[in-house]
Amino acid sequence: MGLDVDRPFTDAGTPASAWQQWEPGWPEFDLSDPPPQVVVVAPHPDDEVLGVGGLLVRLRDLGARIAVMAVTDGDGSHPGSPTLSARQLAEQRITEQHAALAALGLGDTQVHRAGLPDGRVAGHEAALAALVEPLLTARTWVFTTWRGDRHPDHEATGRAAALAANHAGARLVEYPVWTWHWSVPDDPDVPWSRARSVTLPERVMRAKERAVDCYRTQIAPLSDHPADAAVLPPPFLARLLRSTETVFI
Repeated sequence: MGLDVDRPFTDAGTPASAWQQWEPGWPEFDLSDPPPQVVVVAPHPDDEVLGVGGLLVRLRDLGARIAVMAVTDGDGSHPGSPTLSARQLAEQRITEQHAALAALGLGDTQVHRAGLPDGRVAGHEAALAALVEPLLTARTWVFTTWRGDRHPDHEATGRAAALAANHAGARLVEYPVWTWHWSVPDDPDVPWSRARSVTLPERVMRAKERAVDCYRTQIAPLSDHPADAAVLPPPFLARLLRSTETVFI
């Protein structure tokens, strides 16, 4: 999750209760024939956990190897911070990402770092696709942020991952993150017909909560200064810390 360019949404968004009360009846995401390898292409450190952290745990339990392509290091989440420079923020977010994966029980996950500029991934899509493609085979499942998520880095990352998956013959699976903020149930701008539900057992839900808690630079203020405000306040987290995750196939 990034902000500034990265913070395109300033209102409270659709409350978690609206999503919890909605019963769309999506089919369950089919895990009966799991892949040997999963690659998550995440625009910012935390997007892999927020979107599909629970699903990654379930796939690891089924024997899949997990790898993450960290597109940016998330240094743009607090522009103007008097507390952390962009470089210091990137260092902390990288540390947080490894801790979060360990909290999921995925501490041996290979993390590849593209090092692209936070907030400007759209200018580097071909380069990103070229970095992702060598990680893929025809049997790989590629998870990435939805190309309609209305965050520039999320959409650009999705397009680059789609290009790499198409070239490699891998399966592309997208997941929404900011969609839960700006969208509403039955929103015609969202491809709900492609949605599949991922049920998270209690054990997996608790692991995901511990993983999200590792991202202290995002879920808590860096200081009392306005530029140090939490990027992911409780109402946002409530939309993503539910007993199910959603993917678009």
